[in-house]
Amino acid sequence: MVDFVLVGALVALIFVALIQLALALHVRNTVADAASSAARYGALGDRTAGDARERATSLVSSALGADFIQDVSVTVETRDGLQVLSVSITTPLPVLGLFGPARSLEMTGHAAIPH
Repeated sequence: MVDFVLVGALVALIFVALIQLALALHVRNTVADAASSAARYGALGDRTAGDARERATSLVSSALGADFIQDVSVTVETRDGLQVLSVSITTPLPVLGLFGPARSLEMTGHAAIPH
């Protein structure tokens, strides 16, 4: 009886840790995809940096919720003579499910602006 309780508690702890890891990876991958997708969207010929910011906000809000957006910054910089649009999204990385203390995660997506 005691062995069952001890092993059951250990298995439950491992299960909860795996669920937490999966949730953290889901948030990270979703934000990374939103940043790169928004950068590509903003780099289109008829789009602007403001459109990229709106797209990033929309993608993260629809996938994770509006509470997961701390900051979205869009910059246009020149690298090796080529204009590049960068979209950076800062979001909390959940520590205890979707609640509890959270650390910040920043993901950046880049896209070349065609001439």
